[in-house]
Amino acid sequence: MALYRRLFLFSILATCTVSALAATAHRTVVSKVPPIYPELARRMHVSGTVVVHLVIAPDGSVADAKVESGHALLGPAAQEAVKRWKFEPGPDTSDLTVDVNFSGN
Repeated sequence: MALYRRLFLFSILATCTVSALAATAHRTVVSKVPPIYPELARRMHVSGTVVVHLVIAPDGSVADAKVESGHALLGPAAQEAVKRWKFEPGPDTSDLTVDVNFSGN
């Protein structure tokens, strides 16, 4: 009986923790810096979306940015751009995933 109670309490705590993490992940962008389209990618007509994982500091600055997926020619430009984005301040560090779109010109 005690084992079931412990498992029940653990599942409630795990649910609360996931909900709290999800709530802190929603930070509004205050300012965005657009990415510079790499010249080689432009000449090769490479376009698409780059997914970047961000760690946002409590002051709203981007503490870390890592490319999760996207074309290798576009990833560094997306990463450099989002490092200069500013978000609304929050009580804690937040994790957020953003899409950076590059459309061929």
